[in-house]
Amino acid sequence: MGSEKFPAPVADLCDANASLILTGELRILEPVFQPYGQCRSFSGRVVTMRVLEHNAGLRALLETPGEGRVLVLDGGGSKRCALIGGTLAEVARRSGWAGAVVNGCVRDVDDVNGCAIGVRALASNPRKPGKSGATEMHVDVDVGGAVVRDGEWLYADSDGIVVCDREIYG
Repeated sequence: MGSEKFPAPVADLCDANASLILTGELRILEPVFQPYGQCRSFSGRVVTMRVLEHNAGLRALLETPGEGRVLVLDGGGSKRCALIGGTLAEVARRSGWAGAVVNGCVRDVDDVNGCAIGVRALASNPRKPGKSGATEMHVDVDVGGAVVRDGEWLYADSDGIVVCDREIYG
């Protein structure tokens, strides 16, 4: 499920699935992310990746068929450099990714905003990332005050971002 088949507004998803919020199965990320890209609403299965101030392996991942998935990129909340820019946003779009949530920064904001993909990030920073470092794939990440697990479902729109262990509807 990508942005073209967004199930319902995030607020409606929360209302219709309030019991899942109480059990912690549906988690609401803190409202710290800024919207980038042309798709304000996007959703899909999560692929997680953890890096710190580098994006080693990110291009290779985004070149794989996205199949409407959403990348959750945990950069540790660092704002010292960007992790995704216009080139990688376009690579992700061409490969069929629905979007990305970046616990860090983006750059090339005008290029990212011109791309038909959804991106959420903490801020922008013109500094490019390093190209080497430890990269962890398919691990639990703590993003926006919530644990996000590989394979979960993420839903984002102008009201916020939620994740759930299953696909949900409003």
